[in-house]
Amino acid sequence: MPLNKTPAHGAGSASAHHGEILQGVFRNDKGGLKRGLVTLQCPRWKSHATFYPSSRQADIICAPGMWKAHHAAILSMREFSTDTSPVTGGCVEICSDVPRGVGMGSSTADVTATIRAIADFHGATPTAEEIGKIAVEAECASDPIMIDDQVVLFSHREGTVLEIFGRQLPPMIVVGCDADPVTGSIDTITLPPAVYSAAEIEIFHSLRSELRAAVAADDVGRLARVATSSAVISQRFLPKLAFDFLLDLCQRAGGCGVQVAHSGTVAGVIFDSRRDDVIDGVDRCVAEIEKAGLPLTGVIACRQAATAVAAGGAA
Repeated sequence: MPLNKTPAHGAGSASAHHGEILQGVFRNDKGGLKRGLVTLQCPRWKSHATFYPSSRQADIICAPGMWKAHHAAILSMREFSTDTSPVTGGCVEICSDVPRGVGMGSSTADVTATIRAIADFHGATPTAEEIGKIAVEAECASDPIMIDDQVVLFSHREGTVLEIFGRQLPPMIVVGCDADPVTGSIDTITLPPAVYSAAEIEIFHSLRSELRAAVAADDVGRLARVATSSAVISQRFLPKLAFDFLLDLCQRAGGCGVQVAHSGTVAGVIFDSRRDDVIDGVDRCVAEIEKAGLPLTGVIACRQAATAVAAGGAA
C-alpha cells in the first residue's frame, strides 16, 4: 500500500475455530431468549494484523474487500486513542492463513487481530469481553475466539457471555473436513438466521445443561452427543452433503460424535483421546475422508493427547 510508515506500530493476532460444539437459542439471566454458540477453538490457523500509524492522513487503509476489519479499525481508533496518542489514520495490514467462507471464523480472526493491533499501538489492554463488543459492532455477529482461556456460551449478536462452562474442553481429537465442498464459500452476512421451533428451543435448553455437565466431568462422549444433536438440528437450515457419511464413519471408526459449522461447510468427527485405540480410529477416519474426496481441514487436538496424533497434524 502506498503509505509512508513510521517505525512505531501495533501488532495483534487471533486464532480461528472449526465450527461449533453447540449453537441455538438460549435464555439469559433475565429469562430472555438470545442466540448463542460454543465454538471449537482452533489455534492451527491464525490471522496477524499490523497497524502502521500516519500523521499525514485522517483515515485508515485496509486491503480491498476487508470492510469488516476496516470497520473494526475505525471503531478501535475511537475507543483507544487518547490525548497522548492522538493518531487517527494509518494502514492495517493483515496476513492470514485461515480458510475463508467455510465457517472457520476468518473474518472474526481478522477483526480481532485488528482490534488488538490498534489497542497495542495505543498501549491499551482491553479485556476479551471488550474486544467481543467491538467485534460484534464491526461485523454484526462474532465468534468468541477472543476468549481463549474459557469455554463459553457466547451471544454472538450482542458480544456478551451467557455462561462460562469451565476452563477447557474435555481431552478430544477432532478430524475435520469440508463436508460440502461443492457448495463453495458461504457469505455469513447474507445467510438468514435460523428460525427454531419451540421444541428445538427446549432441546437447546437440555443440550446446554448436558454440555455444562460434560465440561465439568471431562466427558468427551457426553459433549459429543451434544455436538451431534446440535449438528442434526443445523441440517434443517444449512445441510451438509456429507453429513450422513460422517455420522456413519464416526460409528465405524470408533468416534463419539460429530460437530459442524452452523454457518459454514466444515465438520468434524470427535474422538476421545484417552481411548487406547484412538490413533487407529483417527487414522481410519482420515483415510476414509480422503478416499471420499472431502478436503481434510486437519486433525485438531484439544488438550494434546499423550500419544502422537495421527496423519494430518495436530492443531
